[in-house]
Amino acid sequence: QVQLVESGGGLVQPGGSLRLSCAASGSIFGLNAMAWYRQAPGNQRELVAAVTSGGSTDYADSVKGRFTISRDKAKNTVYLEMNSLKPEDTTVYYCKVVVGGRTYWGQGTQVTVSS
Repeated sequence: QVQLVESGGGLVQPGGSLRLSCAASGSIFGLNAMAWYRQAPGNQRELVAAVTSGGSTDYADSVKGRFTISRDKAKNTVYLEMNSLKPEDTTVYYCKVVVGGRTYWGQGTQVTVSS
């Protein structure tokens, strides 16, 4: 089993910053890609950013230049640094990891951008 613990969500004003964290534990031998997705009510879950085990990254166009994904291999943790936040970034963010070809999701953390 793989456990994912997310943290770092909350309420921030437009233009502010937040840092999300997702720590993986359990049977994580073969941990490969780690990513952040988000899903607004009534919408499909969409990729925000991803990082491979080799360090390659990918971003949604809507967050390029504002968000940065990184991972700490020693801690099996992935981070999402979110800057210049906009009200349209408001939604639930989910961590996703791939271990041995299987996909695991975190429980989600709410990010609200509002004045």
